[in-house]
Amino acid sequence: MPRIAQEFQKDKLQTVVFNHEQDTGYAAAIYVTQQLQAAIKINGAANLILATGTSQFSFLEALKSMDIDWEKVTIFHLDEYKGISDQHPASFRKYLRERILNFIKPGKVYLIEGDAENIEEEMENYSRLLKMHPIDVACIGIGENGHIAFNDPPVADFNDPKLIKIAILDENCRNQQLGEGWFPSLDQVPKEAITLTITAIMNCKVISCVVPGDRKAQAVYNTLNAEIGTECPATILRTHPNAILFIDSAAASKLDK
Repeated sequence: MPRIAQEFQKDKLQTVVFNHEQDTGYAAAIYVTQQLQAAIKINGAANLILATGTSQFSFLEALKSMDIDWEKVTIFHLDEYKGISDQHPASFRKYLRERILNFIKPGKVYLIEGDAENIEEEMENYSRLLKMHPIDVACIGIGENGHIAFNDPPVADFNDPKLIKIAILDENCRNQQLGEGWFPSLDQVPKEAITLTITAIMNCKVISCVVPGDRKAQAVYNTLNAEIGTECPATILRTHPNAILFIDSAAASKLDK
């Protein structure tokens, strides 16, 4: 287990700081593995949500090498851009296949078809599947604007009646996608995405949140210090009974030591 540099709790949210991004991802992978193994032991199966983006690279690299009975795991994911195919360089379906799904053999994988002919039907089906598979562990990140999944501040709803919806992406979110290198220009970043809602995320039994890098330092600071509200959607994590935030020293750089 990587050495913990700092550990503290804000409201109900446990926060663990490591010196390096690789250690952060590895520690989160160990934690998620333990949670999945426990669920499999109790229920004979486990349900998992995976996130995407550059912040998840080290975590997914570590997770795919863990001792997990993947045939007993059903995998969902957080979001997908509306209207792009699974062959688009920025597709989250493509991302997950290339970074983890092609290396493991999950029992079932349910991916959001962002280019489905009937998006409403796709969302209804995905919502039904989520209800059929109560999530044991949600692996998420936090956006530079404080979003979780694609619940940006203008559209975040802590009491959302839906489990999945179409979200309009704000400019800060779209600029983050551009800055991370997923698109060649801002004009090509989609303006809409299909996303799990905050209700769906908060319904999960365990939330593991991995947030490395100095680009996320302000978002981490706001998550832990801002008033709980949709101006920084990630603040809602401080109310979850079993959530843990894994960050590196760069992401923790704006926090009081």
